[in-house]
Amino acid sequence: MADKLWGGRFSTSPNQELEKLNSSINIDKELYAEDIAGSIAYAKSLVTVNLLTEEERDRICDGLNCIKKEWDEGSFIIKKDDEDIHTANERRLKELIGEPATKLHVGRSRNDQVATDMKLWLRSRLTELKSLMLELINVTLERSAEEVGVLMPGYTHLQRAQPVRWSHWLLSHAWSLKNDVDRLQEIKKRVNIMPLGSGALAGNPFNIDRKLLAASLNFAELTHNSMQAVSDRDFIAEFLFWASLTGVHMSRWAEDLIIFCSKEFGYVTIDEAFSTGSSLMPQKRNPDSLELIRGIGGGLFGKCCSLMMTMKGLPSTYNKDMQGDKSEMFAAFQKLQSILKVATGVIKTLKLNEEKCQGGLSVEMLATDIAYYLVRKGLPFRKAHHIAGQVVAHAEKSNVPLQSLSYNELKSISEHFSNDFSKIWNYENSVEQYQAIGGTSKRSVLNQIEELKKWMNETRTL
Repeated sequence: MADKLWGGRFSTSPNQELEKLNSSINIDKELYAEDIAGSIAYAKSLVTVNLLTEEERDRICDGLNCIKKEWDEGSFIIKKDDEDIHTANERRLKELIGEPATKLHVGRSRNDQVATDMKLWLRSRLTELKSLMLELINVTLERSAEEVGVLMPGYTHLQRAQPVRWSHWLLSHAWSLKNDVDRLQEIKKRVNIMPLGSGALAGNPFNIDRKLLAASLNFAELTHNSMQAVSDRDFIAEFLFWASLTGVHMSRWAEDLIIFCSKEFGYVTIDEAFSTGSSLMPQKRNPDSLELIRGIGGGLFGKCCSLMMTMKGLPSTYNKDMQGDKSEMFAAFQKLQSILKVATGVIKTLKLNEEKCQGGLSVEMLATDIAYYLVRKGLPFRKAHHIAGQVVAHAEKSNVPLQSLSYNELKSISEHFSNDFSKIWNYENSVEQYQAIGGTSKRSVLNQIEELKKWMNETRTL
């Protein structure tokens, strides 16, 4: 058992099926660069407590850099007894430099090592996801500014409700993504806390300067309890919840566009590059890009549930149940990375069918404006709402559109109607009344764009 990092205690080899189950190298090899970075920093710290000479440190660092190059180039050979990325890298280091490699692990455990590796990995991926999200928001803002004049139906309960600007719909999703980016920034703060130097659970016995070690790995803080440090997977749970919520927002965005691009609506056309066809029906052009985004949203939540259920009943410190944490983290990142890239391509290339949007507007969507008209004449809103309902009912009984009701008919319903009532039947006037912050008037929409641009400029520097 000399080939195992833990083999001194054992006289027989593990069961073959257990070895397969126990091995995580095919998953956690993703952490190779982070594992090497942590080991280089740790080797430098060992010199300061006289556990390595400067010559040994240099040989270790040179060897680890050679190993990273092998991983980078795809030439690193994984061997049968490489349980995980830590085992593989240490085994290869010993092959390259001999005895000094066996000194590197002193005071360190795979427990604090893997927690550090995962935080280093996730920290850089959060930065990448933030960049992708900002690009999606930016493309949305560009379209919002260019197409601010286009009106379309706004919906509640998937029923036509009130006229809105197309840009207002676009921005509704941009604001959700803005909140997601803000949450990501908060998560990154908690990811950026270093557990290295916690050992297996009790701490480091050689008085390693953990503050200096944290600084060398660009961690903003370090953990203050070794038992908590090696068992903590809150940062992954938080990331997976964040990924789930972001996935929900992307799913709802995709659902809207799936509806809007249907023949029944026709408000938008998804570019062929983001569509697929049918193996049976030649005429079909399916929005599979959007459907995949919608479906992945559910899968992301499943990963969050999986980790939470794994963690909820574990006793203190490290337990092997936690080995599955990395696969959920890696997969969530890869899925989000893909859907954000695809979503940006979809929104950048889709065609807006302005005539269809305009055609989707119908005069009954201005019923609320009748009530608002009466409120401006001095009526309480509840009374005004009741009278507006009477107007709608009268038009339905008469089987005529609302705008076809005569002045005398309106006057017979309420004496508060005047000759100026005809201005209600104008969709542009309708949307322009929503001047308050957050409304769908042109000024309000342009203000939203400016606010988001300002936020983006500030966020890019964080």
